[in-house]
Amino acid sequence: QKGNPTHFRLISLSNSFVPAAVNMVLLELGNKITSALQKMTKSTIVDEKVVDDLLKEIARALLDADVNIKLVFALRKNIKDKIKLDEMPAGINKRKAVQKAVTEEIIQLLDSGKTPRAPKRGQPNVIMFVGLQGSGKTTSVSKMAYYYKRKGWKSCLVCADTFRAGAYDQLKQNATRCRIPYYGSHTETDPVRAAAEGVEKFKEEGQEIIIVDTSGRHKQETDLFEEMQQVAAAIKPDQIVFVMDSSIGQAAHDQAKAFTDSVDIGAVIITKLDGHAKGGGALSAVAATKSPIIFLGTGEHMDEFEEFDTQRFVGKLLGMGDMQALFSTIKDVVGDDEQANKELVERIKGGQFSLRDMYDQFQNLMKMGPLSKVMENMPGMGNLLKQGNLKGVDSNQKIKIYLTIMDSMTDKELDDPKAFSVKKTKETRVARIARGAGRSAKEVNDLLDQYKHFQKMMGGVAKMGIGKGGNINKRQLSNMANMMPPGMMQQMGGMGGIQNLMKQFGKQ
Repeated sequence: QKGNPTHFRLISLSNSFVPAAVNMVLLELGNKITSALQKMTKSTIVDEKVVDDLLKEIARALLDADVNIKLVFALRKNIKDKIKLDEMPAGINKRKAVQKAVTEEIIQLLDSGKTPRAPKRGQPNVIMFVGLQGSGKTTSVSKMAYYYKRKGWKSCLVCADTFRAGAYDQLKQNATRCRIPYYGSHTETDPVRAAAEGVEKFKEEGQEIIIVDTSGRHKQETDLFEEMQQVAAAIKPDQIVFVMDSSIGQAAHDQAKAFTDSVDIGAVIITKLDGHAKGGGALSAVAATKSPIIFLGTGEHMDEFEEFDTQRFVGKLLGMGDMQALFSTIKDVVGDDEQANKELVERIKGGQFSLRDMYDQFQNLMKMGPLSKVMENMPGMGNLLKQGNLKGVDSNQKIKIYLTIMDSMTDKELDDPKAFSVKKTKETRVARIARGAGRSAKEVNDLLDQYKHFQKMMGGVAKMGIGKGGNINKRQLSNMANMMPPGMMQQMGGMGGIQNLMKQFGKQ
């Protein structure tokens, strides 16, 4: 965010808000590969034996994630071919060369090499969903409609699943919860007619993203493929999306190929990546069919739906973060009000960061979703979350408690940074606020302690005078390190990692 992006970042990194559990995509696979790379970088000399040991660990991790053995051997050979230690010129950093080769080959493993169709503004984009029953198709159509709605598109849903009892009710419930227009019927038995009528209705209404949910089956049956072809012929979709359950692992290759041979699959959504260890097999198997993956389903909630970009995904998998996703999240939540941000920075510099300012920042964090999701997009933070003990209260729950407490404060208490500075009146205020919020006096005091910590930290950041483009000098780096929780600096790549992070913020 332009103006002062750092204050959102530092609030989310406070020690008090480490999440109780991290539900990261392919956590175990990422842990193993990252651990193998770290082991290699700590070696005194990087020679053929060190590289072989590294490749063995990576191969084992990929096989454990159900990646096809032929793909694993091909990846291992490609990395070996890229790394010619004896031929490297003097002065070349061998550790970085090895890391680069590994990262590039993992990206290649998961990349289909095709670019999916992007929807166009101001016109109807008809998207037809297909897949087996139980793959998460109906949930995924709702998630995609909600995703585009949040981006400012006019999105809607059409239920053409007349096979599964309850399909229309599920879609209706999801659409109502997300406030998305929908079309369907309990009595219509012809999926082709239901799809055609729904699409026509929403085209007339000027909807931009028209998503059609079709019937699924328990297995790949001839009548399922015939029905898909009939619906596709009737509505002439701009894109057909295949939804696949990642728990089948590398068997995804044959399933995706069967659907691709029947209809023109333009993209794939992989679901249920939060519940098992076979996600790597599914991702690599689908990429082998040359079908581009566009989204990943990582949970049951509507916002647990991540846009898939191979390079950014691998970066996050290996603990390098995904700054583009972080900036996009901040922009969606906070907007581009530069004047308001400038005023906040000036208040912070003058020591006027109030409880109301903190309240506003907490509300922004709640809109971003679970803090673990926000933090794993930052370089080094994924590793910090993986390696931490992660004990205590859930981060978002604790923020909710603090917001409830602040709701019981007066305007003076929220707006005047010195309202709690007098000990005699502070105790009376704390007791009154605790009663009003239904919380303990200790929790109110914990909030005030956090406020003091944030006030000091925010003032320090604002006064640093970070240069244009995010440039910071050694003294500023040292000051920033002192404000961070112990060990965080190292996890973020030391001084160089912080400098790189600030430059990326500066570019935004």
